[in-house]
Formats: sequence, C-alpha cells, structure tokens
Amino acid sequence: MSNSKLNELKNYIKDLGNVAVAFSGGVDSTLLARVATDTLKEKAIAITISGPQHSSVEIKEAKEFASSIGINHIVIEMKNIENEELIYNPENRCYICKKDVFSKIKEEAKKHGISNVLDGTNIDDLGDYRPGLKALAELNIISPLKEVGLNKEDIRKISKELDLPTWDKPAFACLITRIPYGEKLTNEKLRMIEAAENYIHSLGFNQYRVRNHEKTARIEVIKEDLPKFFNVEFMKEVSDKLKEIGFKYVSLDLEGYKMGKMNLGVEDIE
Repeated sequence: MSNSKLNELKNYIKDLGNVAVAFSGGVDSTLLARVATDTLKEKAIAITISGPQHSSVEIKEAKEFASSIGINHIVIEMKNIENEELIYNPENRCYICKKDVFSKIKEEAKKHGISNVLDGTNIDDLGDYRPGLKALAELNIISPLKEVGLNKEDIRKISKELDLPTWDKPAFACLITRIPYGEKLTNEKLRMIEAAENYIHSLGFNQYRVRNHEKTARIEVIKEDLPKFFNVEFMKEVSDKLKEIGFKYVSLDLEGYKMGKMNLGVEDIE
C-alpha cells in the first residue's frame, strides 16, 4: 500500500513541474522535501520561516536535513511578530499567521521562478479546529499529502521506508499554540516556552507541551509518562528550573498531553 501511495505522491509532484516546499523540518514537510527533490531535482526548493514562534532546535534540524538531501534551502528570518492583529492572539490566530507566512513563502518562490507552493497538510489535519486551512485555500497553496489521501500513519510508514530521520518524530506545533487565546504574544513568553520545553525534552520526554498561562507553566506529557512526575524531588527539580526560566508557578496537567487542547470550546471561525 505504501509503495503505491508513494508513487502516487511522486507522480502528483512530478506533474506540477516545479515546487517550493514550505519546510518546517517536521514529519510531513520532510517527506515532501525528500520526494520533491528525488522527483524534480533542481526544480524543487525548500523555504523555511524562522520567526519568534518557531523553536530554534526545529530550525536547526530543518537546515541540517535540507543540507543532507541537497535541496536549495532558503530561510526567511523574522525577528518579531509583525502583524498587530496576531499580537493579541485571537481565536483565528492560525489563519492570520498562515496568511502572513505563506504570503512571504509565495513571494520568495516567485523570485525563483516557482509557481507551486506545497505544504504538509494531510487528511488527519481536517478534523481539529484549523482556521489556517482557510488561509492556505485563499492563497492556492497545494497540499499533495492530502490530495493523494495520506494520513499521519501512512506518512510515518513511508518516511521509515525511505529512512528519513523524522519518521517517528513527535508532532510539534508552533510555540504560539502554547498561549491561550486573548493573551498578548511577546517574544519573552515564546522564549520562556522554548527554554522550558527544551528542558523537559532533556529529561527524556518525547511528547510534551509547556503551556504558558501568564506566569504559570502547565506541563503536559502523555499519560504513560505522568508517573515520572510522582516523585517529590523530581517535581522540585522541574519546578525550580522552570521558575529559573521565568515562570512564577509550575503545574502538571493531570489529564496528560492531548493535541489541540487549547482549542477546546472554540467554535469554527469564518
């Protein structure tokens, strides 16, 4: 099944003729970048946005992978969140952010004579509250993984067969998703989240989030990892470190990690 899906993906991309992959270094865009390079050679490029909402570790990994497959990789640096609408973190923040980011990617692609911009949306992404999909549609962004009917499990399986280092990489959304709607976004908050999550990762956790509720850190890990926290000394060590990073209070979400948790109760926004 995976071979036929992979061939379908290759043919879909080949028919486009030239592509710019919006490349985050995650599971989906890494597969796209690899297949685009294999299929179109120099007619495929990768474009990465490096903004305050992105983890420096993710950007570093994206650069390393792009280099390893020889794809022309352009990194667009954004030091601040420029759109005033986004700064106050409305419920359609993903729409605003995607519109800004992909507009920049389209402009850059055009400079290289490329008319087709690809993103890693797959069919599993159609379930959660994702206003960013509307922005992609408005900008005519192409989602080959979705178009050929690939879900996350398919993508991981094909990635493993292609020996891609990201085949079992946990999902990692942009850092803005750690901040509740309506709370002002600042570089300081985003860097605190990044530092806290890097620390949690260093402790051996692979799937996690550190949500920033003003000065309170709410740690989410998968249910299987919750017992690791049931140790007073360990809890104190984590609490001390996150307070050192800048949080005033540190809490553990007893329900555990769940994708899209910040979207609970949010109605779809047109």
